[in-house]
Amino acid sequence: MDSLILFSLAGGLFLGWALGANDSANVFGTAVGTRMLRFRTAAILCSVGILLGAVISGAGPTATLGKLAAISSLHEAGIASASAGLTVFLMTRKGLPVSTSQAIVGALIGWNIANSMQTDVTVITKIMSTWIICPLLAAVIAAALLPLTGLAVKASRMRLLQLDAVTRWALVLAGFFGAYSLGANNIANVMGPFAHSINFETLNIANLVYLSPLQQLFLLGSIAVAVGVFTYSRQVMMTVGKDLFELSPVAGWVVVMAHSIVLFIFTSVTLSQWVATNGLPAIPLVPVSSSQAAIGAVIGIGLIRGRHGIRWRVLGGIGLGWLMTPLVAGALCFGALTLIRFV
Repeated sequence: MDSLILFSLAGGLFLGWALGANDSANVFGTAVGTRMLRFRTAAILCSVGILLGAVISGAGPTATLGKLAAISSLHEAGIASASAGLTVFLMTRKGLPVSTSQAIVGALIGWNIANSMQTDVTVITKIMSTWIICPLLAAVIAAALLPLTGLAVKASRMRLLQLDAVTRWALVLAGFFGAYSLGANNIANVMGPFAHSINFETLNIANLVYLSPLQQLFLLGSIAVAVGVFTYSRQVMMTVGKDLFELSPVAGWVVVMAHSIVLFIFTSVTLSQWVATNGLPAIPLVPVSSSQAAIGAVIGIGLIRGRHGIRWRVLGGIGLGWLMTPLVAGALCFGALTLIRFV
C-alpha cells in the first residue's frame, strides 16, 4: 500500500482505535463488569466479531453516511476522521461512553461548513432521529426482555452452578452477536468518509476470498478497532457494566441483547427490504450510537426495577458527553481545515 495513502488513512484508523476503546464496552462491558468474563477473553471475542461484521455487512450504513458529505479529497477525509477520533479519545479519557456516530456526524458537518457545502437536511434528520429512537428502543426491548428472562430462569429450575454456567455462555453468544452488529453498523463511522476518495484493486486471496475496495477499507478499520479494544477499553467497560447501575449477570445479558438487536435493526439490508415489501416504512440503514443503545438498555432495566437504582450523577455526565461530542468534533474539523488553508 502506498505510504501516502496509509498516512491519509491514519485519521480513520485513529477513529477505529477510539471506537474499539470506547464502544466495545457496550458489547462486553456488562460481562466484564459482572465478573462473568475476563477482560482478555472478552477482547478477543469482541475483536473477531467486529472484524467479521465490518467486512461482511458494513456496506448499508456506509452508503447513508456517504450522502451526508461526499469528501473527494483523501487528506480532508483523514482530517474529518481524525477530528472525530480525537473527540472520542478525549471523552474516553474521562471514562465517558460517548458515541463515535455522533462524533463523525459532527466532523462531517464541520467539513461541509468549511467547504461552504449544504448539509442534506433529509439525511441529517434521518441520522439524528436515531439518536432519540435508539436509546428509547433499547430501553423498551430491555424492559420487555428482563421479566421474560426471569420467568424462563424460574421455569428451568436450574441450580446456582448450572445457572452460572448457562449465563456465562449466554453472555459469550450475545456479546459475539453484539460485536458483529457493532462492526457491521459502526464501521461506517471509521471508514465511511474515505468511500469517495480511495479506490483499491479487488483483492483476490488464493482464489477463495475476494474483497472489494470497500471491504478492504473495512478490514483495515476493523483491525484498528481491535487494537483499541485491547489497549484502552477496560475503564469504559467498568463504567457501563458497574458504575452506572449494578447489574446481575442475567441483567447484563439482557443489556447486551437489547443493544445488539437495536444495532442489527439499523444495519440489516434484508430486514429493511422485508419491512418495505410488507407495506411498512423502510428501516433507515444508518450508523446508530452503540453507546446510546447500551445506556438505554441499562436505564430500561433500572426503570423497571425502580429508579432509585440508577446513578443519576453518572448518567448526567454521560449525557453531557453525548451533547458535547458532535459540537467538539465539528469545531475541530472546521478549525483544522481553516488553519491548513491559511498556512
